[in-house]
Amino acid sequence: MDYRILPVGDSALTILFGDQIDPEISRIVRTARRYLTKLNIEGVSEYVQTYASLMVHYRPVVTDYEELAARITKALSEMDIENGPQTRKTILIPVCYGGEFGPDLGTVSAHAGISPEEVIRRHSSVDYLIYMLGFMPGFVYLGGMDPSIATPRLKNPRERLEKGSVGIAAGQTGIYPLVSPGGWQIIGRTPLKLYDHEREKPILYEAGEYIRFVPITEEEFTKIREEVEAGTYQYQWIREG
Repeated sequence: MDYRILPVGDSALTILFGDQIDPEISRIVRTARRYLTKLNIEGVSEYVQTYASLMVHYRPVVTDYEELAARITKALSEMDIENGPQTRKTILIPVCYGGEFGPDLGTVSAHAGISPEEVIRRHSSVDYLIYMLGFMPGFVYLGGMDPSIATPRLKNPRERLEKGSVGIAAGQTGIYPLVSPGGWQIIGRTPLKLYDHEREKPILYEAGEYIRFVPITEEEFTKIREEVEAGTYQYQWIREG
């Protein structure tokens, strides 16, 4: 396993496992994060996973870069990179495509040279790996989108996107969990609460899990939203392995 450890300021370091977006590199990063977290290394306050690296925040009054880098190097030399989680978890995310929920579906359709219905089919026929979370609580960076529906970002970002908006930006797709400005091409919206600070687990998913988009009608959107608000909606997961 090849990696490099580099300092980041005076209270963090980063472990670089590669320089590209790759499912295998992502798996190694996740395995390292889980392994190091279980060790409870003194002074470490947080691990932040990215596409191909793991940032380690630490308290300088407890440890320093040299000491922590040495401990991490020793730990990684003892880590079994093949002993990661074997169960694949996929959460089903219902999405109402087009109309007021997906104002840019037509733009994506025209750019790809296919019908809106075909855009929906291609977008919802893939299980997307969650490479990492960032930008805002619950915002997912997903891998696996069909390149035929890749569409450039908006030239002028919108000042407000509703929570649950599902969009495309170049070769990526993602979901805005909260109301936010944004420049992605919005093709649909989910009625689910992807982030809820009052929930025991505020964010529904984590890096290494998968998302599958499920097309629904406006009537189904309204029904699910009511169930979510009432606290009666049963989030659906598929577990394999």
